[in-house]
Amino acid sequence: MFRLVPGAVVALILLFSGWAAADPINLKLSFFTSDRSHIYQDSVKPFVDAVNAAGNGLVHIEVYFSGAISSDVSQQAQLVADGTADLALVIPGRTPDRFYDTSVMELPGLYHSAEEASRVYGQLVDADALAGYEDFHVVSVQVSGPEEIHSRKPIASLADLKGLTIRVNNPTEAEVLQRLGAVPVLLSINQATEAMSKGTIDGATFPPSMLSEFGIGRMTTHHFMIGLGGAPIALLMSRTKLESLPPAAQAVILKYSGEWLSDYATKKFEELDRQALKALQDDSRRTVVYPDPADAKRIRAVYEDVIEHYAATSEHNRDLLAYVRATLARLRSTE
Repeated sequence: MFRLVPGAVVALILLFSGWAAADPINLKLSFFTSDRSHIYQDSVKPFVDAVNAAGNGLVHIEVYFSGAISSDVSQQAQLVADGTADLALVIPGRTPDRFYDTSVMELPGLYHSAEEASRVYGQLVDADALAGYEDFHVVSVQVSGPEEIHSRKPIASLADLKGLTIRVNNPTEAEVLQRLGAVPVLLSINQATEAMSKGTIDGATFPPSMLSEFGIGRMTTHHFMIGLGGAPIALLMSRTKLESLPPAAQAVILKYSGEWLSDYATKKFEELDRQALKALQDDSRRTVVYPDPADAKRIRAVYEDVIEHYAATSEHNRDLLAYVRATLARLRSTE
């Protein structure tokens, strides 16, 4: 599902397939926001460029930007499943009924870094351990850095969260913030700015790097560094479409799928998060607050309760969490 095809195999397929066509096969990739966004530049464009360069005359990916196919983030997976698009960038937390197992990647306080979470995500996909991906070829997966709370209203402590209406990315974040006294509102990333401008929400959860992407940074000057879980992201292709391609075209897609893209994107976003956080801290118009020891202890207790509740919900969840912890232990043992 998520494994690389060795370069030598690709070369042999290209050499001996005997397949040729006057025009390349065009694949449609649905992307819900701008080509200028970091999400596209660092999580999608490297794959598109690599495939289009290697597949010259054979296969070509055309990207439909800014929701040209659909701007509804929650519909991106279905667009691929029903053949409206061949590929799409999917936010599993916005389609929890289809990708319900991926919520294990959203659990707060479980992963030490975005890089670690992304590697676990990829290994779970490789092991076919997550439901919902059966109809897709998984080009790449990653998990964002920790999401923080960015607000129009001052937040000096947990007490200030009470009653604030906060946009969240997924049901896991909603549970956390509700336990901490806020009023969570599930909204797609590209809907948060409009909701903020209308005053229907007081704040939003994003990694620091996303503040400049959707305009939230222009409307928020208070930043509460709570370190919520990250947001899983997956670049998916229709498995049916992939298997319908000639072997040489399949080989190009497979060659540029896998860990290299996930690793590249994760490292880029970790650096962007560091730069964005420094910019927030250096801006005298902004207030960046880290929880004091008492609040940090309470936050950690809530995170642990959320993880425990996840495991108690079903035997399946308990087994999946145990699998994740075993995978984390293996990764950490090699550090």
